[in-house]
Amino acid sequence: MNEHLLPAIRSMKDMEKFFKLDYKRCVLLDTHIGHLQGILNQMKKNDKEVMLHIDLIKGLSNDEAAVEYIIQQFRPHGVISTKTKVIRRAKKLNTLTTLRVFILDSTALSRSIELIKQADPDFVEVLPGVAAKVIKEISEKTGKSIIAGGLINTEEEIQLAIESGAKYITTSDTEIW
Repeated sequence: MNEHLLPAIRSMKDMEKFFKLDYKRCVLLDTHIGHLQGILNQMKKNDKEVMLHIDLIKGLSNDEAAVEYIIQQFRPHGVISTKTKVIRRAKKLNTLTTLRVFILDSTALSRSIELIKQADPDFVEVLPGVAAKVIKEISEKTGKSIIAGGLINTEEEIQLAIESGAKYITTSDTEIW
């Protein structure tokens, strides 16, 4: 078990595998609002903490009202979003936050650094996670803890992201959990 790894759950099969492992936390992706209560009950029953990706809940908008509803109704350990307004609202509700940013070029990097400063999340998830240079720069310029995600599927890529300053790595590749 790698203490820096946050398994990203996309299916019931992934969740079943996750329950058999020693990880305490996970990221929940691609879920349906109707299944959320049952999934979170199972997570609590198995003493697992869930970072819930608000933008990827089917049947729910990804705005401030939605995150307020999710936090009040389901009490996840934390939330993830690409929306700064969602992050700010979740922070006001004393919930752990992760702002997810996609770094495709230098313009996206500059814009993301500004968004991070505005939203003031607890963590920043940088995608693609194999962008070691970008992980280091964002960490240095914002002072935020970094989660590397996307396109990471080897132990070497995990290690490189950690060496570049990432605190955690998210991956849905169950082979490296």
